[in-house]
Amino acid sequence: MGMQTLMEKMQNNSLPQLDELYKEIILEHYRKPHGREPLERVDYEAEGMNPLCGDEVKLCLQLKNKKIEKIHLDGHGCSISVASGSMLADMLRGKTISEAKEISKLLKDMMHNKSTEVKPDLGDLEALEGVKKFPVRIKCALLPWTTFEEALAGHEHIEIS
Repeated sequence: MGMQTLMEKMQNNSLPQLDELYKEIILEHYRKPHGREPLERVDYEAEGMNPLCGDEVKLCLQLKNKKIEKIHLDGHGCSISVASGSMLADMLRGKTISEAKEISKLLKDMMHNKSTEVKPDLGDLEALEGVKKFPVRIKCALLPWTTFEEALAGHEHIEIS
């Protein structure tokens, strides 16, 4: 019994530190968001908005050799929305469209508590998992990703294969 109590105490002590680490990751992305560099050309583009909180994002993608070469994000919003967009820019650069869609799906599944058989390494995106405690903020975290998917849907609609 004493060992279990010690283990519980150790776990409880590590959780606030983990929360602090995740908050720091989110704040770092918010303060210095990635993906702000302009693109030479735009292959995919969409704008997203959350009218409830006023978050707005414009997302542009530049492809090369069927991979996402560059991502440009612009807009304004809360720390969660901006940080999530910054993480998107980091995570999706260099990925194929299908790889990027899979990462987007994994993030959405995580945010909606859908368990997956394999717990993938989502890097900094794991910091967004704490947002689940605040259901109204989930849309903030997903806005850049939903905008990404909308950009792809609009472009794929006219793509001839």
